[in-house]
Amino acid sequence: MNKYVYSFDEGSADLKNLLGGKGSNLAEMTTIGLNVPPGHTVTTEACLKYLDEGRLAEEIKKQMKEYMEKLEDKMGQKFGDPEDPLLVSVRSGAAVSMPGMMDTILNLGLNDKTVKGLIKKTDERFAYDSYRRFINMFGEVVRGIPHRKFEEKMNEVKKKRNADKDVELEAEGMKEVTKKYKNLVGDIPSDPWEQLVEATKAVFASWDNERAIRYRDLNGLPHDMGTAVNVQVMVYGNTGDNSGSGVAFTRNPSTGENKIYGEFLRNAQGEDVVAGIRTPLDISDLKDVWPDIYKELKGVCKTLEDKYKDMQDLEFTIEEGELYILQTRTGKRTPNAAVKIAHDMHQEGIISKEVALLRVDGKQIEKILHKRIDPDADLDKLTKGINASPGAASGKVVFDTDEAEERGNEDESVILIRPETTPEDIHGLAASEGVLTSRGGMTSHAAVVARGMGKPCVAGAEEIEINIEEDYFEVDGEKIEKDDIITIDGTTGNVILGEAPLIEPKFTDEFEKLLRWADSIRKMGVRANADTPEDTKKAIEFGAEGVGLCRTEHMFFEPERLEAMQELIISEDKDERKYALDKLMPMQKDDFKNLFRAIDGKPLIIRLLDPPLHEFAPTEEKRQKELAEKLEVDRKKIKSKVERLEEENPMLGHRGCRLGITFPEIYRMQVRAILEAACDVKEEGQDVSPKIMVPLIGNVRELKNIKKRVIDPVESKVFVDRDKIDYEVGTMIEIPRAAVTADEIAKEAEFFSFGTNDLTQMGLGFSRDDAGTFIPNYIDQGVLEKDPFQVLDQDGIGQLVKIATEKGREEKQDLSVGICGEHGGEPSSVKFCYKTGLDYVSCSPYRVPVARISAAQVVIEEEKEVDEGVDGY
Repeated sequence: MNKYVYSFDEGSADLKNLLGGKGSNLAEMTTIGLNVPPGHTVTTEACLKYLDEGRLAEEIKKQMKEYMEKLEDKMGQKFGDPEDPLLVSVRSGAAVSMPGMMDTILNLGLNDKTVKGLIKKTDERFAYDSYRRFINMFGEVVRGIPHRKFEEKMNEVKKKRNADKDVELEAEGMKEVTKKYKNLVGDIPSDPWEQLVEATKAVFASWDNERAIRYRDLNGLPHDMGTAVNVQVMVYGNTGDNSGSGVAFTRNPSTGENKIYGEFLRNAQGEDVVAGIRTPLDISDLKDVWPDIYKELKGVCKTLEDKYKDMQDLEFTIEEGELYILQTRTGKRTPNAAVKIAHDMHQEGIISKEVALLRVDGKQIEKILHKRIDPDADLDKLTKGINASPGAASGKVVFDTDEAEERGNEDESVILIRPETTPEDIHGLAASEGVLTSRGGMTSHAAVVARGMGKPCVAGAEEIEINIEEDYFEVDGEKIEKDDIITIDGTTGNVILGEAPLIEPKFTDEFEKLLRWADSIRKMGVRANADTPEDTKKAIEFGAEGVGLCRTEHMFFEPERLEAMQELIISEDKDERKYALDKLMPMQKDDFKNLFRAIDGKPLIIRLLDPPLHEFAPTEEKRQKELAEKLEVDRKKIKSKVERLEEENPMLGHRGCRLGITFPEIYRMQVRAILEAACDVKEEGQDVSPKIMVPLIGNVRELKNIKKRVIDPVESKVFVDRDKIDYEVGTMIEIPRAAVTADEIAKEAEFFSFGTNDLTQMGLGFSRDDAGTFIPNYIDQGVLEKDPFQVLDQDGIGQLVKIATEKGREEKQDLSVGICGEHGGEPSSVKFCYKTGLDYVSCSPYRVPVARISAAQVVIEEEKEVDEGVDGY
């Protein structure tokens, strides 16, 4: 018979997939002697069996009953005993951390009879406070009643009894709340066993609720793991002023500082801390309130870090002066904190350099350069809240989460404003630039989720009065309405009226050191896609070892150049084209000279003109008239030429090398500009390493044609009276035919660079411009796991990369192979490139650090043995 239930004494970290992260951590903490309330875990296998069969199997219920009896024996109490009832919590816990996404029920076992037994042990107010909490959570989790319904009932009683806060209600008030809650929920089983069965089924079902599915989709988590259910003896932080509850991080999750960070409330249960109903105290105040408890908590934090070798997020309760640890998990952290924690833990001798690098998520690195408000700016400060997630953002005020999602996904900058957020708001959070709440603290839902997403959050801005129904908030008499622009600073907690000037951030010393560690380990090069000297300098500042893609078409969109380009487009013969090209030649040459100077001898791959000519053509009548006047030609001529350039499918049309074959003089001008610029800079005393890339080659004869009719003749002219410089000619592999005939192409090419944006488009038959209309639906329905334009399709397009690399090197062993699509900065794609044998990846400048870290991580994962400690989920 399968084992579906494990006591905390039986479990371990090795059973994480079976017990879930929470259950395996409770077992580990029990094993190392921390004061953990006893309990047991119903496994993820039981969850999957329930979801598959649609019922809780008898064998599962039998084992649950056996373990409840063992718990009764251990505690000396009985489940459902009207004199001395055993009460438990029921919490979900998946194998991966999903904060705020799952469900909890506390005080399970209470009914109209057992509440009287609890009164005898404590007092009437405490007992009915516990009872109403149970009804509330049971109603939400099991019956699906919205939380706001319970808030409405609570507010009715508080208003009637002139109480501002829940804690101000006396026993009779709590009894009245309990009665209203019971009327709201309706039938609740009085038998605690039936309560437990219903709660377990509801938690299992929560694995497939909409918010949990959405969270897993946003975070790339699998849907087939299931969740475990943890049944644990209740301990109470709300028995009086000698009790309390809190949340603590062993290090600061916002900054990474090695100092306990968190919040607590006296005379409160755990959900009061994270729900934002009361504003909690900072954890540092604990040493003044209960110095011995604070000292013990510091010891627990050290024990947990020694065990898990990572920053931990733990929940604790103090019951009548005794500290209990309810759970621990690997703490969510900001990108900057992730870097500092990884660095510091290595410096402290807790983890190795390799483990430190593995601790930094490549996706977080992109967000590490948080913007900040210019300190010299004149700001119109509205208010200040809690600095819950760092960074600064500006946007239009939006109060509705669905509207925030819609507008954010349309690339509109919005700031989501809510009294507090719940898991149902995650889609609006994901699409917003940042979030501002009037309630909650540093460990509230909004704060935790925003930190995980790398978005700024200001929480607990209590001076703000929000009117959700009428879309405005007021602060100190000033009314801010929907679509007004504000700026939030999650680093300071300031809320500012209007759009504040933002400054791009710089690397921290810890981040610089981490990147140097990565460079000492990685074996694959990292270059950047850069089209200007400014981009090139920024890329080198970020650690790029060259430019893997310089797109020359981006140089033609300045007004003077665009006019010359348009003159080229409307030309009807070689003489007219030569006249236009002679204008462009010195501009292009200056462009390349400045690039060679900026790159300072590192490799520079310059792609010859790639897009179809119609992209430069004036399509509007007004623009055509202006061009006609400047060139002193009839507008009809321009209109006619523009119409002739139009194509049904331009991405597969007259572009790339096809232009160079049809109009070789265009490519000749570019090659001449490249070689002459290289000679000039070389003569200035600077090394140059030019590489000419011919785009859109699908047939080796195309490359032969370009070399014979364009490159070779230009070379012979440029070097007739100048010292010859070394340069290479290669091609972009972006057409599937090129990939499968790469051995032939390698006979003519000195390097390959995979243009995976176009290779994905042509290989999958997905138009980059139109695929957005169905790809989200494909992902929702499981047809695709990821957007293939963001994450390389390793099983399909990746195999074309693999085939082309292998075939190319069969023909030319020293063939240099890289990638220059934006996949070159996506962590999993970078790792695939290394395993496929590529020499380098190239990506946008701001993704260079991501590529550096990812390229090191794959070496560690593939080739090194490391001790990462216990997996804290």
